[in-house]
Amino acid sequence: MGNRFLRRAGASEVVRKLTTKAVLERNLIAEGDRVLIAVSGGKDSTVLAWVLAAIRRALKKNYTLAAIHISSDFCACCKKAALSTRLADWGIPFRDLFVPIIGRLKEGEKMNCYWCSTQRRTELLKYAVENNFNKIALGHHLDDIIETFFMNMTAKGELTAMPMLLAYRKYPVSLIRPLGYLEEQQIIACAGEMGLLSAACTCPYGLHSKRREMRKRIAEFTGNSGAVKRRILRAMSSGERGDEA
Repeated sequence: MGNRFLRRAGASEVVRKLTTKAVLERNLIAEGDRVLIAVSGGKDSTVLAWVLAAIRRALKKNYTLAAIHISSDFCACCKKAALSTRLADWGIPFRDLFVPIIGRLKEGEKMNCYWCSTQRRTELLKYAVENNFNKIALGHHLDDIIETFFMNMTAKGELTAMPMLLAYRKYPVSLIRPLGYLEEQQIIACAGEMGLLSAACTCPYGLHSKRREMRKRIAEFTGNSGAVKRRILRAMSSGERGDEA
C-alpha cells in the first residue's frame, strides 16, 4: 500500500486497510478462530474491536468475536455503558470482569504498570481457556511495539519486543496484535472520525510512565516518520520471537 493512498484515504479506511494487511501477512486470524478482544475502554482497544468486526468480509474468514473488560480497584474511568452499547452495535458480546489488582499487592509493594499488566494478562488467559477462545486480541500499535523494543534494550539489555503473534506453549491460546502496522496518530484520527474519543478512558498510572519518556526519544531520532518506524518494525521482525513459556 503506497503512502499516496494513506494520505488520500479517510482515517477509518486507513485503519481497515492496514489491519487487514497485518492480519493477512502475519496470519493473525484463521478460519474458525474464537477471538477474545481485551477492551480497556481506551481508544486503541475500542478501535480494535470495531475494525475486527468491520473487516470480516475483506478477510474472507469466519471467526467469532467477543470482548472482555477487566475492571479494577484503582481506575473507574471506563464508561462501560457507552462501551457496551458500541460493542453491541458492532455485534460483539461484552463481559465485565472485576479484578482487585491493588488488593493483590503484598505488604510493602507499590502499584506499577508491570504488576497491573501481569494481573490482567493472567485473568485474560484464564478466561480465554475456560471459555474456549483460542486467540486474545490486544490493542497495541506500532508505537507501542517499537517503544517496548527500545525500553527492553536500554533497561534490560534484551533485544525483545511485542510479537504481533505470540503462541503460548503452556496454554491453547495465542496473543495477536492486529493494530501493529498502525501508528498511534492514525488510531487517534480514526477514533476522532468515529466519535470515540469522548468516551475513551486513560489510566492514571500511565501519565508519567517511562514509556512516555521513550516515546519522546523515538520521535526525536525518527523525526516521527511512519516510514522510519515501519522499517524499524521490519528489522525487528526478522528476529522476532513467536512463542512464550
